[in-house]
Amino acid sequence: MKTKIAVVGVVLILMLFSMTGCVYFTLNPTPTTVPTAIPTPIDANWEPPAVLSSTGIATYPDFIPLVELVRPSVVAIDVTIASFDVLSGAVPGEGSGSGWIIDESGLIVTNNHIVSGASSITITLDDERSFQAVIVRSDPMSDLAVLKIDATGLRAAKIGDSTQLKVGQWVMAMGNSLGKGISATSGIVSNLDVTVQVGIGTALYNLIQTTAPINPGNSGGPLFNLAGEVVGVTSVKVATTGVEGTGFAISMDQVLPIVTELIQKGFYSRPWIGVSLYTVDRIVILRYQLSVDKGVLVTRVAAGSPADKIGIKAGDVITAIDKKPVADVIELNKILHTYQIGQSVLITYFRGVAPNTVMITLAASPPVQR
Repeated sequence: MKTKIAVVGVVLILMLFSMTGCVYFTLNPTPTTVPTAIPTPIDANWEPPAVLSSTGIATYPDFIPLVELVRPSVVAIDVTIASFDVLSGAVPGEGSGSGWIIDESGLIVTNNHIVSGASSITITLDDERSFQAVIVRSDPMSDLAVLKIDATGLRAAKIGDSTQLKVGQWVMAMGNSLGKGISATSGIVSNLDVTVQVGIGTALYNLIQTTAPINPGNSGGPLFNLAGEVVGVTSVKVATTGVEGTGFAISMDQVLPIVTELIQKGFYSRPWIGVSLYTVDRIVILRYQLSVDKGVLVTRVAAGSPADKIGIKAGDVITAIDKKPVADVIELNKILHTYQIGQSVLITYFRGVAPNTVMITLAASPPVQR
């Protein structure tokens, strides 16, 4: 009985230390070397991972040269945003985020949600110089924004090819974590081409999922490969209870064309049919006595839009695009964005109980009014 009580006491003490964050240790520490005998693999062509040296000692990438190489291209962002208090009226609030230099003339890429509505934006460089920034343009749908500071001769980050990423590949995230200055975290690519819903009917597509720790303030910062190239823009952290080590970055093959158009044109055009939509659910089915239980309800049609020209009306329910079933607004937008402006697609929709099909030519989305 005394032995059992002693064991329980040790366990409770260990739990207390880990909960307070004071000490983290284990009764069975991880060995510093891997077993000398590696089990015979099923695949005869299998070779040990690159992280195992010829001596059998576990080795990992040396991130020190990488941090020194890319750190001058990463910036801290601090913003002042006016919030509203029912008693005091407008109250200034503060926030922080991250960004990276895309051009030596002072152009900086970050997330739109960091700077949207900001009354002031302060950029702090690695050499501790600070500048007031202006928003060149932003694209809320992709959560990207381009800022400009009055500085020249900056070190622009090198842009990488995110289409070459593989699950298991090492990556490093850098940013203004917790608003305490630029710091670095590392991890691996844990998944690719991920879709995450970030609002009602709004999602980010083709995301890179990573185990690199991402904290408040990291948003907008770069995700680097080991060559020191930006392969993504950190954007989303999943904070659901029980979920750990899951962060997301917008892949560079998505970022680059959007940022390029924001700089050159001031806005980014997507394939557009000109309708406002709502995902069909039980309430909508009962309210409008719909004859289908899946699809997207057209709530408004823009005058002169492609949908208006072919006769789509409010109350119609779109169920497929080019025979690809559409279950919700996010799925419809994701499908549409795989096409090019000027292409024609087949729309399947219901008006009452009657199914209809019609070809529609995709137009360029109009600039977002800011």
